[in-house]
Amino acid sequence: MVKKAKSSSKSTGTNRYSSPMIITGVVLVVVMIGGLIAAIFAYSNRGDNTSTEVIIEEVTDCPVEDGTQERKLNFEKRPVWCLKNGHTYTAIFNTSEGEIKVSLDTDRAPETVNNFIVLSRFKYYDDTLLFRFDPSLAIIQGGSPHTNDWSDPGPGYTIPDEGGLFSTSGGSTFGPFTYEAGQLVMARSSGPNSSGAQFFFTTGDEVAVLNGQGSYIVFGETDEEGLTVLQSMMDLYEVDETSPYGGGPIRDVVVNSVEILADPVTN
Repeated sequence: MVKKAKSSSKSTGTNRYSSPMIITGVVLVVVMIGGLIAAIFAYSNRGDNTSTEVIIEEVTDCPVEDGTQERKLNFEKRPVWCLKNGHTYTAIFNTSEGEIKVSLDTDRAPETVNNFIVLSRFKYYDDTLLFRFDPSLAIIQGGSPHTNDWSDPGPGYTIPDEGGLFSTSGGSTFGPFTYEAGQLVMARSSGPNSSGAQFFFTTGDEVAVLNGQGSYIVFGETDEEGLTVLQSMMDLYEVDETSPYGGGPIRDVVVNSVEILADPVTN
């Protein structure tokens, strides 16, 4: 197991994942980091094939949509349902390296999208670092407003797995997802239903190494322009033996804000 360690505000350090054999051995630790949690909830979520059951109370009223919502980082329970029927949703990441527009998948991952939208409207992701770059997996990770690293405690809750059949074996969770460049994906810990707020972007074919596990929920996809921005970000990577991440960008990469657009579906 890779020893847990906090990073500085800039992600740097030794590349532990250059060998494919090492990647498969440590990927459960280095990527499944979607919020450290004290308890993991079983659940029965809407729209997938899982059969476990959970009782999770709702957290709060829906945030306002006009950008005037007061920022909130800590919650007691996961969000109420805030999506509108008959609408499509787009997340616009305004970053220090350019804009990334992501179409959110309300069909396959409605609970995950709802959670992300609520957090975004509470300005949870504003002024946070994309803190972990891993070219061996082609991922760029963020979503940690408390610590700006993967040890962030998260929003105070976790959300259900969804999007297909999930199973557990040997302390790890396996799911139905496959990965390619240009996706927006939830990070997680090794247990079921353990995503919270951390996410990662996929930037290249190397991310397909995660297909054998498939438990990281894909809930959005960017366009060609957004992928170009992401790949330009990855080009900022340099190896640094002093960092727990194996290296990082030559300058801080910041998510300034995440804007959510809701558009009615037209026939």
